[in-house]
Amino acid sequence: MFEDLKDLPPDGLLQLIKLYRDDSNPQKIDLGVGVYRDADGGTPVFRAVKKAEHRLHEVQDSKSYLGPEGDHEFVAALRPYIFGKNDGYGARLNGVQTPGGTGAVRLACETLAAAGAKRVLLGTPSWPNHGPIIQATGMEPVLFDHADIKTQTLDFGALIDAMKAADKGDIVLLHGCCHNPTGIDYSADQWGEIAQIVADRGLFPLIDLAYQGLGHGFEEDAEGLRKVIAAAPEAMLAYSCDKNFGLYRERVGALYALSKTEAQAATLYSHLLSNARANWSMPPDHGAATVRVILSDDDFRAEWDAEVRDMRARLNRMRSALAEYQNVGNVDLAAVGRQNGLFSTLNLSKDQVMAMRGSHGIYMAASGRINVAGLNERNIPHFVEALRSIA
Repeated sequence: MFEDLKDLPPDGLLQLIKLYRDDSNPQKIDLGVGVYRDADGGTPVFRAVKKAEHRLHEVQDSKSYLGPEGDHEFVAALRPYIFGKNDGYGARLNGVQTPGGTGAVRLACETLAAAGAKRVLLGTPSWPNHGPIIQATGMEPVLFDHADIKTQTLDFGALIDAMKAADKGDIVLLHGCCHNPTGIDYSADQWGEIAQIVADRGLFPLIDLAYQGLGHGFEEDAEGLRKVIAAAPEAMLAYSCDKNFGLYRERVGALYALSKTEAQAATLYSHLLSNARANWSMPPDHGAATVRVILSDDDFRAEWDAEVRDMRARLNRMRSALAEYQNVGNVDLAAVGRQNGLFSTLNLSKDQVMAMRGSHGIYMAASGRINVAGLNERNIPHFVEALRSIA
């Protein structure tokens, strides 16, 4: 059965975990896998999460199945953070819990393909799973340049050209705030222009929102995507709680779907449940229940909000500290200060990345993507020294 299978290369980012762990260099820096790190390099459990888990331990009286929709109270609790209070969509907007943002994107693409969608406009570079999921569900990724890494600038014209060349009903996949892997986001005015073209061309927006709260704030990070969804009679949004609740291994996400009418929404919801049932029966409960408890308790919610605010402030401090070095060889560090979230992609070749790993113990993706959270005031000079060594 398996004799004709060929070896596949290991995941480069996940391989960095072992390589970093096995390196004895005391000055090594981990800028690879995309988890938040505090100033000491740890990824601690949120205090609000600990308290919510303790409450669950005290009051949860069953581990019985929930069903393919997951925790509907969790989905309802997230909704105002994403779409705003009193969003006005009513029963036209439904949501289901998913195994992380990955599960949400997969469920969205499977359902869209079953509905007849053929093409998905996808900016590059993008999250590595976007392309494979689109292709695995039978749709065609139509690629355009999201950004120019050499100049560290958004190629907004490429998006506009791709959207204007698209056919009615084509999907346009848009990153919400804190683009992965570049950190280069759309401005408020650009979101407005995207919304207008979506409406004019009859495009279907699929928005991937994985870092809400880590850019400028929860409301600010959702402002642009709300314009696009308001302009479209139909839309989907994939959500992840990995980063803004620190629940990476719990796999907590949600998919929201907006339909033209309440009747169509009910039909679509039945397809979401059927596809979810076939894929994972029901999503894992613990993380979503934890989020639900946090968002339903004023004290827990306030503590969680403060923790996210501290994360955002630290990320912005590290970006500002790097930006002070301006240009190091061909690497524009000043641009890092204008970008958002965990990631930036530097103008580095694979050979340069490998040279920095060998000489200075800098562990980062071969593409030049860095996780800004791996930096602190103590190791930034060492990182810049490594850049200068290959400049």
